[in-house]
Amino acid sequence: MSTQAKVAVGGIAVGVFLLWLLPLWAALLVMIGVPAVAYLTLDPSQRRRLRRVTRKEIGR
Repeated sequence: MSTQAKVAVGGIAVGVFLLWLLPLWAALLVMIGVPAVAYLTLDPSQRRRLRRVTRKEIGR
C-alpha cells in the first residue's frame, strides 16, 4: 500500500470517528478547518510550489 493510500485511509478513519464522537457541524468544522489552517501556515513560496505540483498532477 502506498503512503498516499495509507494517509487517505487514516483520514477516512478519523473522519468517521469524528462523526461518531461529535455533532455533524463540529466534525465538519474540524475536517475542513485543520487542512485550511495548515495551508495558511505555509510560506508564500511553499503555497506556490504546492499549487504548481497540484496543477501538474491534475493535467496528467
